[in-house]
Amino acid sequence: MRMQSLCILHTVRCIFMKSRRQAAILEIVDAGAVTSQEQLRELLRQRGFEATQATLSRDIRDLGLVKRAVDGAYRRPDAADEPADHIEEFETAVTDYLRRHDRVEQLVVLKTDAGYSQPLAEAIDRARLTQTVGTIAGENTILVICRSAADAEAFVARLDELTRG
Repeated sequence: MRMQSLCILHTVRCIFMKSRRQAAILEIVDAGAVTSQEQLRELLRQRGFEATQATLSRDIRDLGLVKRAVDGAYRRPDAADEPADHIEEFETAVTDYLRRHDRVEQLVVLKTDAGYSQPLAEAIDRARLTQTVGTIAGENTILVICRSAADAEAFVARLDELTRG
């Protein structure tokens, strides 16, 4: 019976610590840009929390944190949900990540450096541009599906304007 009581107390303590750690993660993410798990781990350590990389990965997943397209910083999924913010994210992502593009009818293929197609595709999707239907992203390539060939032409013109700017 005593062993069972100790196990229950340990479980309750773990749940309490998890809740406190996750609350601290949200405070840290809300306070400023955190772009890596190692940076988050160090900020947690400064607050008295020790956590492994696996624990941080689970916490990030449990909290539903996502990375912003603009700077790769963690944020709550519903944070910065203003449409103007999404347009700004799109414009910043295009200037930061887009290397070249090619259009065929209503399809536009975008090229980025390795690893940067996901943030750019996310920024395009979140901007909800009238010309685009959606994106499919790989490691360094994005397929943008536009509503028509004319919309694809307008989308490419906007990309050109942003990359020249």
